[in-house]
Amino acid sequence: MNIRVGQGVDIHQLIEGRDFWLGGILIPHHKGALGHSDADVLIHAICDAILGAANLGDIGVHFPDTDSKFKGIDSKILLRHVTDLIKSKGWKIGNVDSTLILEKPKIKPHIAAMQEILAPLMDIEVDAVSIKATTNEKMGYVGREEGILAFASVLIYK
Repeated sequence: MNIRVGQGVDIHQLIEGRDFWLGGILIPHHKGALGHSDADVLIHAICDAILGAANLGDIGVHFPDTDSKFKGIDSKILLRHVTDLIKSKGWKIGNVDSTLILEKPKIKPHIAAMQEILAPLMDIEVDAVSIKATTNEKMGYVGREEGILAFASVLIYK
């Protein structure tokens, strides 16, 4: 069996008046992430981790922010495309471990819903999608609620 691990990181600015998409769900909040797509940092970090593990570049290579067809795109579409891409190369996703760093809103009440959305997009079981969250203890741009940060690690195998 061939096993690889990839890591992904994504950061977005938080601004008033944007929908807050995270882990494929819309979370009620007065701020949302700014980006070319729906700016779902969790899905973007997972996509980068999957692509990195398969040595297929990064999310910017496959979905450039200079391409208007990706303007406002639902990041779930991107994750499904990345999953299909690695499957075409013979890879399968084993599991995902991710961490979100933000001050507000609290993420714990939304984790199960995110797992239910993300798992089928990657053709894995819900219990193979770990989502954790922490704050930045009010330090820096995350602590001032100016941004959100996501990390993801993914195991793939064939």
